[in-house]
Amino acid sequence: TFKMKILLIGPSECGKTALANFLSDTTETIGADYCPTQGVRILEFESHNLSNGNKNSACEVELWDCAGDFKFESCWPALMKDSNGVVIVFNPDVPSHLKEIETWYSTFIFSQGLQEAQCLLVAHHKPGSGADSTRPPLAPQLNKLPLIHSNLEEEPEDVRQEFHKYLGNVMRMLSEKQEREEMSIIT
Repeated sequence: TFKMKILLIGPSECGKTALANFLSDTTETIGADYCPTQGVRILEFESHNLSNGNKNSACEVELWDCAGDFKFESCWPALMKDSNGVVIVFNPDVPSHLKEIETWYSTFIFSQGLQEAQCLLVAHHKPGSGADSTRPPLAPQLNKLPLIHSNLEEEPEDVRQEFHKYLGNVMRMLSEKQEREEMSIIT
């Protein structure tokens, strides 16, 4: 079985924890009072039937719900260690978030040399904000990354399917990398 470490990052109060709970089927009261994540929460779950090229496989996922507060910046190198993918969550209705995710991108994605398939942008719409599904105006380096809109009130299963597809992409990359490493040992 593959193991995958995925970081969920982004500005404070953009909905990372709500999304992490939903994607990992962790039951927490939705709509409870806001309580900022301190450092990181690690949620573990299994994802089944990920399409990995020609076969379907299961995968153990560690979803690291990382605090959005820059006071935890000193922990970031430890969080990034051995991560296989990065999901940047932001609220597209908050203009400062569009700017702030550039910092998240350069710190977590660019510095680690991650490929586009290992990344996902999630425009997370707060309940009752309406669902504007146009692509928000982002910096050029962010426009290359896949983007999904998340509205857990209206279309939760779409979000789950897109995330599932993303995990499949990451797993495909990991298995190709593993095959290359095995071949280099043999030859």
